[in-house]
Amino acid sequence: MVMRYISTRGKAPAQTFTEILLGGLAPDGGLYLPETYPQFSLDDLERMRGMSYRELAFEILSRYADDIPAEDLRAIINKTYTAEVYCNTRPDENAADITPLHTLEPGLHLLCLSNGPTLAFKDMAMQLLGNLFEYVLDKAGQNINILGATSGDTGSSAEYAMRGKHGIRVFMLSPHGKMSRFQTAQMFSLQDQNIFNIAVEGVFDDCQDIVKAVSNDHAYKAQYKIGAVNSINWGRVAAQIVYYFKGYFAATHSNDQQVNFSVPSGNFGNVCAGHIARMMGLPVKHLIVATNENDVLDEFFKTGVYRPRGAANTYHTSSPSMDISKASNFERFVADLSGRDGTQLRKWWGEVDQGGAFDLNQEGLFEKVAEYGLVSGSSNHASRMETIRDTWEKYGVMIDTHTADGLKVALEYHEPGTPMLCLETALPAKFEDAIQEALGRNPERPASMEDLERLPQRFEVMAADVEIIKSYVALHAVN
Repeated sequence: MVMRYISTRGKAPAQTFTEILLGGLAPDGGLYLPETYPQFSLDDLERMRGMSYRELAFEILSRYADDIPAEDLRAIINKTYTAEVYCNTRPDENAADITPLHTLEPGLHLLCLSNGPTLAFKDMAMQLLGNLFEYVLDKAGQNINILGATSGDTGSSAEYAMRGKHGIRVFMLSPHGKMSRFQTAQMFSLQDQNIFNIAVEGVFDDCQDIVKAVSNDHAYKAQYKIGAVNSINWGRVAAQIVYYFKGYFAATHSNDQQVNFSVPSGNFGNVCAGHIARMMGLPVKHLIVATNENDVLDEFFKTGVYRPRGAANTYHTSSPSMDISKASNFERFVADLSGRDGTQLRKWWGEVDQGGAFDLNQEGLFEKVAEYGLVSGSSNHASRMETIRDTWEKYGVMIDTHTADGLKVALEYHEPGTPMLCLETALPAKFEDAIQEALGRNPERPASMEDLERLPQRFEVMAADVEIIKSYVALHAVN
């Protein structure tokens, strides 16, 4: 029986993996989830222990993408997860591991996810997504115009995954002047003719709102073949599930052990993949949602109230990829929490879309959150700098600002006997100013990126206006 996908809001027809892969939002404005999560027993976990990253990826993704022939899916996975693609490892780590586990001290680990071409964890899913898109488009004889939004890392990882691919054009919105110099240069220096960078006069949430508005204009979306690579895309979330299993096996000796994961969180996509891994049977005790000063998610997991903020109250911080108020993937978790109640989801997100909030205490749902193992905490600039210094002085390991947010909150929940894995989100080279402030020295960067900021840049500055963006995309779209 083929896996079918349904909308969180309950008003869209069920579809297969390849049918939803390119599109992003469901027609009713919701996000796609599988009708049921595949289950892995203790015997399955025992069989999977010791598998390579590629073997694990096939074991997991073949359950979700079961309308792709097994030999084709295996070939796509084997093409994606290679030591050559994920080669930006620390000297003492093995590139063939793809996501090596770096032990800071017994029971406290970094899961290294930033060894891909753009030095950020987004590469773990985006490289696969690029190859999946090309495969599906070739099979159908179609083209696609990808419209995305980024707060820093999604943009470059999407562009590096899609650059030069035939039949694909990428239009990436980013908040003008609010990414690090390295992040900005990584995107804007690309000269590939299928890449279009648009610097929006606003914050990330403005960019994300434009993408959602375009996706909800069904006539425009169909006419210009608009696709999505943001974490609203189910393919990205599915790909991220794999490294939770890989990290679990690396940090444990037997399947009766539980672990904790601390996940720096902005758009909730990364931790959503962990939630799904746990639902599939991975022995996870706690998923720790670590925010920066934009602590809407921390407020929810402490109070049950989800209250996104407007642009004026979304702060520009030294962990800019998490400067997000409206966490798109949070809707997927709330769908599971509510028992896939589409009527309630439409009501709650209708309130959010009007600038409001919702309180799950009123439905008695907030008390159920504990059953899912999710807890939270927040960080700020001072604690980021302190965590970066402490980690360098104590372990000789340099971490970036987002990973520092995750590690700071991880230490608040660290308990003897339960391995703690903090998900690394980027290499420190992407945030030189913050590292210089914390440590008085610049981070190392790959030789290929030494002069990145000096390269010519291609981008357009535009107002945060849906119609202006739609006109620009229409002018440059591939037919």
